[in-house]
Amino acid sequence: MERVFIGDLTLHTGKEVHIRGWVDVRRDHGKLIFLDIRDMSGKVQAVLLPSHEEAKVAVETFRSEWVVEIVGNVNKRPEKLVNANEKNGSLEIEITKATVINKAETTPIDVNSDGLQMSEEVRLKYRYLDLRRERMTRNMRVRSQVIKFFRDYLINKERFVEIETPILTKTTPEGARDFLVPARLSKGNFYALPQSPQQYKQLLMVAGFERYFQIARCFRDEDPRADRAYGEFTQLDMEMSFASQEEIMQLTEKMFTEMVESIFPEKHIMQKPWPRLTHKEAKEKFGTDKPDLRKNKEDQDELAFAWTVDFPLFTEQSEEDFFHGSGKSKFAPSHHMFTAPHPDDIGLLETDPTKVRGLQHDLVLNGYEVGGGSVRIHQSKIQEKVFDLIGFNDEQKKQFAHMLEAFTYGVPPHGGIAPGIDRLLMVILGEQSVREVIAFPMTGNGKASIMEAPSVATDEQLTELGIRTIEKNK
Repeated sequence: MERVFIGDLTLHTGKEVHIRGWVDVRRDHGKLIFLDIRDMSGKVQAVLLPSHEEAKVAVETFRSEWVVEIVGNVNKRPEKLVNANEKNGSLEIEITKATVINKAETTPIDVNSDGLQMSEEVRLKYRYLDLRRERMTRNMRVRSQVIKFFRDYLINKERFVEIETPILTKTTPEGARDFLVPARLSKGNFYALPQSPQQYKQLLMVAGFERYFQIARCFRDEDPRADRAYGEFTQLDMEMSFASQEEIMQLTEKMFTEMVESIFPEKHIMQKPWPRLTHKEAKEKFGTDKPDLRKNKEDQDELAFAWTVDFPLFTEQSEEDFFHGSGKSKFAPSHHMFTAPHPDDIGLLETDPTKVRGLQHDLVLNGYEVGGGSVRIHQSKIQEKVFDLIGFNDEQKKQFAHMLEAFTYGVPPHGGIAPGIDRLLMVILGEQSVREVIAFPMTGNGKASIMEAPSVATDEQLTELGIRTIEKNK
C-alpha cells in the first residue's frame, strides 16, 4: 500500500490508508488510545479501539517523537467532536496496524512549545529538533514559497536570467571584513567569500545579459544584531541594463506587492503606491532613514513599505558604520563605491564631494531596511574619481582593474537592488530575530552550535596550505 501524506487525508475519507510520521502526542483514555501523528504535510488524530488487539501491542509502547507507521481507516468524526480549527479536524484514523520505525530518546527541548522562552543557545544546539516546532516549520515553508514566487515572477514575467556567481572570489575592499579562504594550489594567496555578487553582476551587464538575478549567499564578517545574522545571509540579487532608477523601483514595488497579496493575504499594505522620502526629509522628520510609517505599530498585519532616495554619495566614517578599506579618508561611500552620483551633482565631485547625492534607493518596511540598491557607475573616469575620493591607494585601485578594463569594451548603463530575504521575512512574519527564519544560523558569538564550528585545523592541513597559526599568548 502506498503512503498517503497526512495533508491529503480528506481525499481518502472512508478508505484504508498507510501513513508515516512522528508521534506528536499520545493520550490514554482507558480502553481508547489517541495519537496525534504528524508528517511534513500536516497532523491527524488516530485512535486505537479495543477490538484491534494486534495493533494495541505496538501502540501501547509508542512515545512522543517516535517515528511510526500506521495503517487504518479514515473516518469522519461525530459532529460534536469536530475541531474546526484543525485542517483534519473533521476526521480521524481508526488504527488497524501499527509499527515502530525508530524510537526516540526524551528530547532535550519541548518541540510542542513555541520555543520563544527558551535559551537560544540550547535551541541552536538542537536546531534539528527546534525546527520540528510548528512555528519554525511554518517559517521555513513560507521562506520557500517567497523564494519560489520571486523566481517565477522574474523569469516568467520580466525576462530575467538566473545566473550563479562564484563563491570563491577575490578579496577587495568593499566595506565589511572579508572571510578569507587559503588557496592550496597557490600557497600564500587567499580567496575571499563574496560580500555580495556586486562585481560579478555588473560584469554580467557588460556581458549583455541585461536582466540577471540569483538567490545569493553573501558573507560578511560583521558583528551580529537581531536583524543581522553573523557570517552569512541570503539576498535576492537583481541587476538591469538600460534601466533608470524609477524603472528599478517600479519593478521591485510591483513584485513585492503581488508577493504579499499572493502569499500573505491576511496582511495589508498601508499605502499604494509606496511613499517616497528623500534622505534629508526622512532624517529631519523621523530622525532615521528607515522610518516606521505604520499608523498602528502594534498591528502585525500592517505592512508599511516605503522608499528612501537621494542619499549623500559619501558619509563620514564612524565606529558604528565603518567602511573597511576606505584608506585614511574621513568619508566613505554611503552605499558602496560603485553607486553613481546624481547627474546634477557630478560637478561637485571636484568642488564639494560631501554635497553629492547618489542614485541610491533603500527599500524600507516597518522601520527596517530590507533592501538596498542603486544605479551604478558605468564610466571609468567617474569610477576612478570615486576611488580617489574615498582614499584608495594605487594597490587598492589595482584590485579593481578587471572592472575598469571591462568597462572599456562597451558597458551599458545599469543598476539594481538586493532585498535581504532573511530580514524581509523576519518583519513580515513578526519575528524578533532573523535567526527565526534561517534554518541553521550562527549564534551571536559566531558559533555553529550543531557542528561546533569554527574548529581547529590539524597540523597536516595547515602544512599542506602553507599556513602557520600564532598562539594567543604570543
